[in-house]
Order: sequence, then structure tokens, then C-alpha cells
Amino acid sequence: MRDLDKIKAHLALLGVALIYGLNYSIAKDVMPEYLQPRAFILLRISGAVLLFFAFSIGGSHEKIDRKDWLRIIGAGLFGVATNQLLFFEGLNISSPISAAVIMTTNPIMVLILAAIFLKAPLTWPRILGIALGLSGALYLISQGKSLNNLFQKGESLGNILVMLNALSYAAYLVVVKPLMQKYRPLTVIKWVFLAGWFFAFPFGISQVPAIEWLSIPGKIYWEIAFVIVGTTFLAYLLNIYALKTVSSTTVSFYIYLQPLIATAAAVLVGSDHPETHMLIAALLIFSGVYLVSFYNRKRTQ
Repeated sequence: MRDLDKIKAHLALLGVALIYGLNYSIAKDVMPEYLQPRAFILLRISGAVLLFFAFSIGGSHEKIDRKDWLRIIGAGLFGVATNQLLFFEGLNISSPISAAVIMTTNPIMVLILAAIFLKAPLTWPRILGIALGLSGALYLISQGKSLNNLFQKGESLGNILVMLNALSYAAYLVVVKPLMQKYRPLTVIKWVFLAGWFFAFPFGISQVPAIEWLSIPGKIYWEIAFVIVGTTFLAYLLNIYALKTVSSTTVSFYIYLQPLIATAAAVLVGSDHPETHMLIAALLIFSGVYLVSFYNRKRTQ
């Protein structure tokens, strides 16, 4: 039975990686022709809040301690509003493959923030990993050219926003960890998303009136539903299910499948194609992530 539970957990994580990998091309297909990024995020968060609270109906009510509400608000700010707004604004002007590669810097960002705020130890392999990962991200952002290209409009700016999104999500992981240890995951997620909705609302509501609902094709409605139900609601639930059986390290490993799935999806639909600078950047980033996440653990086993 234990082996069967592990198989189910890994299938759930594979499903999450598939959803996230497809999301890059699907969300890109919707923006900006049919939905502007901030309006899309408001719809996404609103739908997720309704689904999470509906899913929790009938379950036992878990009270949040007063002292923990500030942490929930911070998690909503970093892990829902800022994280998702930056990602969709970045993806809107970046490419699916570049955005997927940049997102794998997340473990490096987590380590940097943990070292600053939680005094986590920094070994030389981890320092080297941080340097390699960030150099790969900068190389990708500059598109393999001069660093003067960093702040030009277009894909480079989009990659910068996606990288800031990874930093924001890393801050969320640091902030939310004590809550996940104290409360049930579904309790935390529904309140964090509700807090995030209040931060996202002022930014997204101004773009909602511009949506021409009657001119949106049926295919795009299905893609919007995929982002709301699949990428936001279902992916979170599958991650929660997997965490009951496997470690958080195992869960985080599946993030490295996203660039492969995103690349395959983008090539199949013709929205993007891999280039030399993307492959070089991916090699640098993956090398850095290996040193940060796996090198010391492997030596101590």
C-alpha cells in the first residue's frame, strides 16, 4: 500500500509539472489579444478563491490564531498577488521557453532569502551554485548579448519580471512555511488566496472593462478555464496530495520538468523555438540549482 501511495504521489506531481509546463503557451495564447495580464490575474485569483472555499465546505473548520494573520497577509502579497502579477506581465512580453527556464531559479532565490532572514548556512558549493544560477539568468535575460540589453523593452524586460516573480515566490515559501507546519494546507491556501485577492484587485479591475467577452472564441474560453481551474486550483490540490506521502524536496524536483514540457508545447503549437542562448542559460541555471539543492545532500547520504 505504501508503494502504491508513492506511485500516486509521483503521478500527481507529474500532473502538476504537465499543467505548469502547458500553462506557459496556453496563457501566452490568451494574452494580450483577449485579456490583459492584470485582468487575467484578477480572474484567475477570483476563480481560485471561489473554488478553494467551495472545496472546503463540509470539512472541519480550523481557526487561525490572531498572531498568524499578518503572516497570511504577507503570504498573500508575495505568493499570490505580486508573484502572479509579475509572472503574467513578464510572460506577456517574454517567450514561453525563456520564462520556464527563468522559473527554475526559484530554489536559488529561496536559499538566498533563507540565508538572509533565517540565517541558513552558506557553503562554498552553494555560493558557487548561486553565482552560476544568477549568471545563467542574466545571460538569458540579455539574450546572450551585452548586459546593456537588460533593460530594453521586449523579451529582456519580460524575463526580468519573471525573475522578480521567482524572487517573490521564494519570499512566499519562506513566509508560509511556519503556517504549513501549524495548519492544514487547504486552510492556509484558501485564506492566503483571499488575502492575495485584495492586493490584486486594485491592479486588475481597471483592465476588466476592456474585455470584449462576446468576441472571445470558444477555444480561448477553454484556455482561460485551464489557467483558473488547472494551473491555480488543481495544481495546488495535487501538490498538497503529494506532500502527504513524499518530501518537499521531491516535490520541488519536478519544477525541472517544466522547461522541457514548456519547450515541447511551444514548439508543437509554433509559439516559440529553442535558441542557443536559451540552452546555455539552462545549463548554467541547472548546474547552479544542482549545487544549491542536491550537492551537499548527496555527499552527506
